[in-house]
Amino acid sequence: MFLPFAHLAQLAAVSLPVQPLGTAASGAAYAWSLVLSGAVVVASLIPLGAARSQADFTPADLSAPRAMFERLPAWGKRANWAHQNCFEAFSLHAPACLLALVTAREGSATAAVALAAAWLHPALRLGYIGAYVANQAPLRSLCWAGGILCTALLYSEGLRGVLRG
Repeated sequence: MFLPFAHLAQLAAVSLPVQPLGTAASGAAYAWSLVLSGAVVVASLIPLGAARSQADFTPADLSAPRAMFERLPAWGKRANWAHQNCFEAFSLHAPACLLALVTAREGSATAAVALAAAWLHPALRLGYIGAYVANQAPLRSLCWAGGILCTALLYSEGLRGVLRG
């Protein structure tokens, strides 16, 4: 008999070392990092909305929102780019948070660094938006690099947890 999803049973047999979510302070930090990083994506709409308002956004623009880009002021174009980059950063950070949330353990020096990175990431991303809109390229680059480093640290801690089994 052909079972089209039989290979899923093999995937389900793979087990990761999962700790209960409520038992570790680190779990809360990783979960909050995920929530706050998502909130940063939403917050990036604020300067973009202000720029669209300044460019006389009308309901007619809904049929071709990208065509409005040319009417945005320079800072509004940067707000648009910052908003797009927020999605890119979130798509990297969210799996790192989830991996760390499921596998990481407390007590090691690397766990303490990963916890700090989890809290720092959303703050750096907010700084990134402000620096991008204000055209502060060096600060923007530092915030971007810091955010990527935070995400990398969470991946590292999560992978350590997987390897520790």
